Order: sequence, then C-alpha cells, then structure tokens
Amino acid sequence: MFRFSCLALFLVLGSEIQKAYTTEVSVKDKDNKLCLYANLMVNFTVTYEVVGKSNNTVEFQLPGVVNANGSSCGTDNSTLKLSFGRGHSWTINFTKEKEMYKADDIILTYNLSDDSIFKNASSNGTVSVKFTPSIANVVVDTYYSCKSQDTVEKDAVKQTLWNVALQAFVINGSKSENETVCAKDKASTTQVPTTHVTSTTPTTTVIPPTTAPPPVPPPSTGTYKLNTAGNGTVCLLASMGLQISYNDSLDFQKVNLDPNKTEVTGTCGSNNSSAALVLTSDKIAVAFTFIEEGKKFFLHAVNVTVKHINGTSFNAANTNLSLWQATVGSSYMCNKEQTQNVTDTLSLYTLKLQVQPFEVKNDKFSTAHECSLDDTSILIPIIVGAALAGLIFIVVIAYLIGRRRTYVGYQTL
Repeated sequence: MFRFSCLALFLVLGSEIQKAYTTEVSVKDKDNKLCLYANLMVNFTVTYEVVGKSNNTVEFQLPGVVNANGSSCGTDNSTLKLSFGRGHSWTINFTKEKEMYKADDIILTYNLSDDSIFKNASSNGTVSVKFTPSIANVVVDTYYSCKSQDTVEKDAVKQTLWNVALQAFVINGSKSENETVCAKDKASTTQVPTTHVTSTTPTTTVIPPTTAPPPVPPPSTGTYKLNTAGNGTVCLLASMGLQISYNDSLDFQKVNLDPNKTEVTGTCGSNNSSAALVLTSDKIAVAFTFIEEGKKFFLHAVNVTVKHINGTSFNAANTNLSLWQATVGSSYMCNKEQTQNVTDTLSLYTLKLQVQPFEVKNDKFSTAHECSLDDTSILIPIIVGAALAGLIFIVVIAYLIGRRRTYVGYQTL
C-alpha cells in the first residue's frame, strides 16, 4: 500500500440560503497514475452539548477545499481520506474481492474546538463516528453512481450523501466510462407511470414569436487575491475579465463573472504542490487548479458550475489541461482576447488576463511571460520576410518581361 499526492479539484455552488459543495478528488499512485476517483456531495447534521448542559444542532458540508494526502491505494484495500477545516476529516475504506468492491465503512471525525461550527461547545475534544454505507457490489473497472440522497444516522450525527460518482481500484490509470448504478437510482427510473385517459376538446395554441436574447457585453476586469493563512500576505494573484460560454441542452449560453459580486477562496501552493483559486458569484462558481512542475507552472484543471433560476445547474470540468504556462516566480499575461475550449460543452473567454499562482512578492505581479497573441516581436521577422518575398517576386517578373522583349527584338532583325 502506498501513500500518494493528489489533486483536489473543487467546486462551490452559490445558494441564497447556504452553499453546497461538490468535491472532486483524483488520487494518484507512485507512478503518477490515477488509482482512486471521487466526485460527491456530503452534508452533516451534528447535535452537541453547549455550555449550560443544553444541546445545539448544526449543519455543515464537506467543503470544496479539502486535503486528500492521507488517502492510499492498494491491491485489495484502498482509503479515501479528506481532511478539512480545523481538524475535521471524512474517510471511506474500500475492499475488493474478486471482481467486486465495496465501501466497508465511512468515518467522520469532527473537532468540537472549531468554534466556527460548534459555537459555545462544552467540550474541545474530537469525536469519531463510524457509518455503514450502502456502497456495495460495485463491479471492478466501473464507477459507483448514485444521484439519490443516501442518509444514515449514528449517535448524534446524520450524514446525507448524494450526487456520487466514485471509483476505487482504478485500472491502468483511467477512470472507467461504465457505471454501477445504486439501487435508489434504479428504483426511481423503473417506476411504471400511471396513464390517465381524458376526453378534451381540441384547442389551437398560438405560439408567440421568439426574440433573440440581447448580446452579452464583454466581461469586466477584476483583480482577485488569495492570502496566506496567518500572516495575510498575498500568495496567489489573478486579474482578468471572464466570460463563461456553455452548452445547456441545445443552445450555447454566455454569462459574465461580475468582479463586484465575486467571493475569492482557495488554497495556496507550497513545497511543489498545487494551488487553487475559486471565484464564486451569485450565479457562477469557477475553480482553477494550478500545478508546479520543475521550474514551470500551468493551469491544470478547471471546474465550472452555473446556477439557473429554476434551481437546476450546469457543471463541467477538465482535469487534464496545460494552459497559461510560465516560469515559477513570474506571471502569465495575455491582454488580448482568448477563448479556451475546456470541454465539448464549456469554453472560457478571457481578456486582460494575468495570473501568478506561486511565489508572489510584495503583493504584486512579477515579470510577465506574455502569450503569443500579445508578443508583437514575432511579427517583425514575418513582415520583413513577406516584404523580401514580395520584392523578389517583383524582380523575377520584371526580369522575365525584360528577357521576353529582348527575345522578340532579336527575332524582328
């Protein structure tokens, strides 16, 4: 069994009442191959004792910002451990038998001294609660899929798990496209509908003409700073105008990120790790994950959610990108407009872009590595070459015409 470094790509969905978090985690083995994958949502309700011997009940979620360094993969046993907040963790232990695997238990450990969640708690210790999950009989080389809510209760804790896509014991480093669907989802899709036959008088419906939506203006440019916990210095710096273009059902739609209504969260990179920037507004949540490799950094993953008025949402992600590359200690800059296709259904339009996810000094951008669209120096040799080619072409044509006239003159003599 090995210990692994992993990439946690997270997504934050805005809500009028509270935020719901989707956490996507890719655990890799010692050969840097994917061995365990999870994309899920978890909600906890905990009753605890407060000062005065009375009880209080709080509700919180498995957040987007998690640390999965305690996860491990083995031949027949694997563990997904997600640490978060001030001393909390959520762990799933898996076992494999022949061609099937299952989750043996789920353990929630919460720290009562975290007064941001457990206000006025009479104890400051940690509590661990073990649940028996219903994740079983999952075929090897498939992922477990369950969109339905699965709620379990133990002692003073209730856990609700839903929107799950989870695969342990990944083969050859590639997440499977095949799924093992949970029983609740199967039940909800196999119900026989009741048919009611009624007699009605035919009516004619006049469909009003549709008008095309107004064009979306260019996005406003915003500056986003992520501070190091403790000393408050800037550890990640970004400035951009950002527009999301996505295919929801049949039509592409566009929406801008409003800098004046955007919350900045994420994680700072250190010791050759990844850094994450999460931009959340009332409608949009965008998570950027940057990776440092050697002396270079680049944008490795993007996860986008757009919330609709009717309560539904669009989500798309790509965890295998190599964009916005520059040397560590410098920044990447592209003032010109650029459009990056993230998936078949999602693209990002940026302008006046500048990012520096590592080694920010004095809260300012360092020397910028400009994109090819901004670098006009490469146009100079192209222009000179084109001019020379044109001049050579004119000289050759003039030479051929002159020779033809000389030849005709000789013939007349």
